[in-house]
Amino acid sequence: MTGRDQNEGEATPTGSAQGAGAAREQLIEALNRDCRCITVNQAALHRALEKDLSEAGLPSPLFESHPHLFADSPVYLSRRHVARMAEIIRAIESVVQREPYQERIREWAPSIASFDPGTKGVFFGYDFHLGPDGPQLIEINTNAGGALFNAYLARAQRACCPEITEILVGTAEPATIEDIFVEMFRSEWALHRSEEPLRTAAIVDETPADQAMYPEFVLFQQLLERAGIQTAIADPGEFEEKDDALWIGDQRIDLVYNRSCDFYLESPAHAVLRAAYLKGSAVVTPHPRAYALYADKRNLVVLSNTEALRSWGVDETSLTILRDGVPEALRVTEENADAVWADRRQFFFKPATGYGSRGAYRGAKLTRRVWKTIVAGDYVAQKLVGPSERHFTLEDGTLVLKVDLRAYTYSGEIQFLAARLYHGQTTNMRSPGGGFAPVFTESATL
Repeated sequence: MTGRDQNEGEATPTGSAQGAGAAREQLIEALNRDCRCITVNQAALHRALEKDLSEAGLPSPLFESHPHLFADSPVYLSRRHVARMAEIIRAIESVVQREPYQERIREWAPSIASFDPGTKGVFFGYDFHLGPDGPQLIEINTNAGGALFNAYLARAQRACCPEITEILVGTAEPATIEDIFVEMFRSEWALHRSEEPLRTAAIVDETPADQAMYPEFVLFQQLLERAGIQTAIADPGEFEEKDDALWIGDQRIDLVYNRSCDFYLESPAHAVLRAAYLKGSAVVTPHPRAYALYADKRNLVVLSNTEALRSWGVDETSLTILRDGVPEALRVTEENADAVWADRRQFFFKPATGYGSRGAYRGAKLTRRVWKTIVAGDYVAQKLVGPSERHFTLEDGTLVLKVDLRAYTYSGEIQFLAARLYHGQTTNMRSPGGGFAPVFTESATL
């Protein structure tokens, strides 16, 4: 990375410091190529998860229904790159707070996005690829799944050689992650109604028991109930509004942890929840305004437009960070379709309000039939930044998996990092050897 990648206020490293930094980078690269010195204690992970899930009455073991949920080994990331990810996130957060940015977003966001509930939104996920020049933002999620699965994963890490623990550390203390999550929910409630404690919650998605991440819903239910917060898992159709409050049966609901991908609560099934959200009858988190400001893919076009950001008064340090860390993006239109098609191999194409890699395409793989769908739809083309790789040396050869890095955040601060390892065009949680992976970085004393 260039001199522009330094933390603000730090001098450019020279001499021995620069040499030490290069040596650390080489160590991280070598570990990602072939190290298996730290592995996931799969037996401990299975025991912890199955114990909690079986107590909730799930009919089949998680590792039968989700065989590729967890990778066997971690991903290694330098402290410099961790710091750079934090800088990019802070720069984005500063832009989002600006009125000109919010005015631009209102050009395509529905009216519900203009309602500000005063809360921040839980479990943002900033997704990065590690390019040749450092971390590059791929997208932002305001409903990022897998956080609690990764908390269990962090506790199941194991060093096969004691020496490695002296030079590598996790990006969060496993014993504190769950406490951080609980306090995050309490913080959301306090922003809404600080004079009362958070007593009840509901984890909501359409037909939740049929969702692939339902086991994580159950784990969240148990986590919140251990903290003294009575918690239901519910379909949005189960809600009623009465006495200026949101109810499920005879239980009043204070806070809704919204796992639905109906981000603007537009379907008829969400009518009661939508009305309660707009009236302030309950805290809904994450909420439609957060999605509009952060996760709509059209926002990437704005965040990568240096001249527009400069005209809004964004400082030069933030502009440099965003220029280096957010790949250029543009909206695909009838007017630019021919030019974008000619350069399609440089781009990755995403539907503006897509999620879970649905409808996303790498330009090199496009057919004319799919291209017609892209032009007719509302798509964003983002300059392609290929993922980094994790190599594993096996008895019958080398297994190479692609790496997506995710920073789970709250209020603009990183809580912890995780990775997803996969084969194919996008993350899929179906790749043999792949799945969620813990992230290690070098010790500060190295």
